[in-house]
Amino acid sequence: MEIREEKREIRKKILALRDGMGSDERKRASLLLTERIAGHQWFYGSDYFLCFVSYGSEISTLDIIEEALKSGRKVYVPKVHCGQGGAEMRFYGIASIRELEPGYRGIPEPAGGSEEYVYSDSAAERTLMLMPGVAFDRYRGRLGYGRGFYDRYLADRPGLQQRTIAVGYRCQMVEKLPEEDTDIRPCQVICL
Repeated sequence: MEIREEKREIRKKILALRDGMGSDERKRASLLLTERIAGHQWFYGSDYFLCFVSYGSEISTLDIIEEALKSGRKVYVPKVHCGQGGAEMRFYGIASIRELEPGYRGIPEPAGGSEEYVYSDSAAERTLMLMPGVAFDRYRGRLGYGRGFYDRYLADRPGLQQRTIAVGYRCQMVEKLPEEDTDIRPCQVICL
C-alpha cells in the first residue's frame, strides 16, 4: 500500500475512535494535559507558548492556553493564510481566548493584526510549542491532518523543533506510523 493511502486509512480509523470518546474521558484527559504541561520544565522555562486551539474532538487546549496567559507568557496560536502559493500557517499573539473567531475550515483563529511570532534561535530556547495530530507512535511519529502545516512551519526552524510536544488521547497511539521525508517528529509525545 502506498504511504499516503496508508496514512488516509489510519486517519479514518483513529478519527472514528477519537470522535466516539465519552465526555467524561475527554474532560479527564484535558485536565491531565493542563497538569502535565503546566508542570513541564519546558513550560516552566518558556516565555513564549505556541499552541494549537483545539477543534472538534481534539484534546482541549483551552485550559492550558488560559494558564499560560495567566502566568504572563506570550501566547501565540496558528492562523492559516490562503494565497496563490497555497495555504501557509503562522502564529499570532492573543491576550484572551475571546479574541478567536472561526477561520480556516472553521478552526478558531486570531482575527489578525496582532503580533506575529518571530523565530530566532534565542527565542526558540524560551519557546514551547504544542502540536495537534491524528495519530502518534512510540517513536515520536506524528500523523497530522494531511496538509503538512506543522512540518512546513518547523522545516526551517531547527531550534523550535527541539521544543515541541505533540498531544492527544491514548486512543490516538498506534504501534508504528508510516513516514515520509518531509515529516518532522515532535521532540515529545504525550497521550492521555
